[in-house]
Amino acid sequence: MRVAIVGATGAVGHELMQVLERSSLKLDELLLYASPRSAGKTLPFRGQDLTVQVTPEGPIDADVILASAGGSVSKALAHRWAQGGGVVIDNSSAFRYDEGVPLVVPEVNGPEALKHQGIIANPNCTTAIAVVAVAPIHRKYGVKRMIVSTYQATSGAGQKGMDELLEQTHMVLHGKEATNSEFVHPIPFNVIPHIDVFQDNGYTKEEMKVAWETHKIIGDDRIRVSCTAVRIPTLRTHSEAITLELERPATPDEIRELLSAAPGVEVRDNPGEKLYPMPLTASGKYDVEVGRIRQSLVFDGGIDLFVAGDQLLKGAALNAVQIAEYLQEKGALKRRQTA
Repeated sequence: MRVAIVGATGAVGHELMQVLERSSLKLDELLLYASPRSAGKTLPFRGQDLTVQVTPEGPIDADVILASAGGSVSKALAHRWAQGGGVVIDNSSAFRYDEGVPLVVPEVNGPEALKHQGIIANPNCTTAIAVVAVAPIHRKYGVKRMIVSTYQATSGAGQKGMDELLEQTHMVLHGKEATNSEFVHPIPFNVIPHIDVFQDNGYTKEEMKVAWETHKIIGDDRIRVSCTAVRIPTLRTHSEAITLELERPATPDEIRELLSAAPGVEVRDNPGEKLYPMPLTASGKYDVEVGRIRQSLVFDGGIDLFVAGDQLLKGAALNAVQIAEYLQEKGALKRRQTA
């Protein structure tokens, strides 16, 4: 059983190795790949120092290829990597909307992973965090409309985004003017309602991803979704305020009971004790925190809630490894026959 990580030296690659250290995935060998400038570096894994190799442009001899090297690299090479008979679980946006490529959050639509033809897409981090909480509600009560406002950490832009927050905050605290390169405006002590490129409808692509991917993962494109995505000056963990209009009315107590039994969810909801989801408490957690559950004042029988999830984990590395674990559990990691 061989697993490969493409993009091993990036922020998500680092998290993939940490998750694999604790994973139930039975693996005998881990292969690490990255760009030529990272080749030759060594990274620790289970008591060994593994050497990073240059990302292949042809088949990768592994059962699972966990790819986090960016959309352009995956678009160009993922099909070639899969020619070795393994399955590529891709963390980029390259294949999320392709017909025939499953877009998977195991707690929500795990069986879709079994339909793959060599590539499985990992969702956008914002969507993955949201649907873990929303899908159980949709299954029981039916979601008609979903309004989302996000509070997204700088790690959503990778290691360079986190570095920019730290460096530029230091500049401001020492009386200097902040600059920006990874973000469209300086990020220290600021919030930026602009992530990704604007579309013709006035929404950004990041906001539309939440709509497109929610439909595909939950399997119901009748849900009307509106999202406003905002970058905030935190290091990791995305938070989201979500308002749901339901087909069948639900009370906050019913939603708490439902989500308390939902996989991948930790209900953290006691305002009287100042207990609610926050990046401070959700960072490093596998589960998505859900709280501030209350009756909507806009939609009769609707629900408002707040979620926080570590987007480097459930929004990226953890979800990818969980897909591989699901495939192994179902006996679906035998090498495919390729032409």
